[in-house]
Amino acid sequence: MLAWMWLKSQPGPNTYAVYCKIKSAQQARAETLLENTGLPRRQGYVTAMRRAPVLTFTRKGIYCPAGDFYIDPWRPVDRALITHGHADHARSGHRRYLATDLAGPVMQHRLGKIDLDSVKYGQTRRIGDATVSFHPAGHVPGSAQIKVEVLGEIWVVSGDYKTENDGLSDPFEPVACHSFITECTFGMPIFDWQPQATVMAQINAWWANNAAAGRTSVLGAYALGKAQRLLVHLNADIGPILSHTAIAKTNEILHNQSILTNNSKQVTANLDVKSLSGALVLAPPSVLGSTWLRRFGPVSEAVVSGWMRLRGVRRRRNAERGFVLSDHADWKGLLQAIRATGAENIYTTHGYTDVFSRYLSDIGYCAQTVTTEFTGETLEQDQAL
Repeated sequence: MLAWMWLKSQPGPNTYAVYCKIKSAQQARAETLLENTGLPRRQGYVTAMRRAPVLTFTRKGIYCPAGDFYIDPWRPVDRALITHGHADHARSGHRRYLATDLAGPVMQHRLGKIDLDSVKYGQTRRIGDATVSFHPAGHVPGSAQIKVEVLGEIWVVSGDYKTENDGLSDPFEPVACHSFITECTFGMPIFDWQPQATVMAQINAWWANNAAAGRTSVLGAYALGKAQRLLVHLNADIGPILSHTAIAKTNEILHNQSILTNNSKQVTANLDVKSLSGALVLAPPSVLGSTWLRRFGPVSEAVVSGWMRLRGVRRRRNAERGFVLSDHADWKGLLQAIRATGAENIYTTHGYTDVFSRYLSDIGYCAQTVTTEFTGETLEQDQAL
């Protein structure tokens, strides 16, 4: 207790993590993790406290003092390292951007003219006194975890991620680190995903039944990532596949990068939809229930999201069906990813942060929640753009 009282008087956001290290049981666990991962031991706790932490949490975003850069900042900054192109992580207004070469084209499409530099997965870049690299997150094409190393201490910012290989994005790769900053959008035990193949079989069967009944199938899915994932695994033998303009534009970018090879027709004012019997339409969730769908005649609407795991969400979205498929890790996937890093300290950023952080603490991690402006997967704020 005296140690904790003294630590609370010391400056810096790492106080709680340092306190956790002093606890003997967790110290023993940390030693075991370090041996298993091969990570270097830091130069003692007192030394670690005297120097600035590798990453801090500020009102602008996650900041690295040694490199003078931010990761996925939500306020305009001079230099921003971006994990992926979704709007809650890649925002306009920064002077300089750094992202993976695979994420760059979508970011430029969404953000307009920006000063963008890019790196390949695994390529290291020295920024000030920090060494950074980007590693596959498996969330959407080009998404990355960002590894930051300063004086042998390694922190990793997960961005958004999933651990199942979706056949489109580069699969998630665990990165050994001392501290792991993780999302937990679906950080509750109720979120337990079925295999992708099982869900896609359900979707294709639903589509086939609609086509046989003369109905057009409409799937509500995010324009970046989810829509293309569906396009890869939909059975095109059932009927034509159409895409809303917001999705079609993203498809074109990923086609040009040779990331996406499957095709769909863009829905335009001149498209003769009556000639496309039994079609399936990929559209942003906000389109469901709108007048835009009238052109297709009788339709059956469904939402594809991890939130479909919760009763009542589908009804609020006015959808006839809900398919549980997410580009975020479920409860088991989150725990699997954290274990694989060998991290001693865990920071939860968005989602069920308090519940998940408390559980991690209960099983022996030094875990705490930090406040960010990331939203994760949401049906209330459409990520169509």
